[in-house]
Amino acid sequence: MEKRTPQPVEDYMTANMILIFVNLLWIFIALWSFWGLGPVLILAAVLNHLISRIAVARRNRGIGWTAPKPDP
Repeated sequence: MEKRTPQPVEDYMTANMILIFVNLLWIFIALWSFWGLGPVLILAAVLNHLISRIAVARRNRGIGWTAPKPDP
């Protein structure tokens, strides 16, 4: 059997970011057209909070830090 070295693959990060933007845009427009600006702002705030929590979790995992347990 021939041993082949893995070939580098294309970077699709830019394409994925554009598709995420387009999907969020049409979801926000659909929400805005049905229920107004309020639900759009709430969803945007929730998504922002979740992204921030993911960033904190990844940063903490990267440095090996665990949250202290609360005293009873």
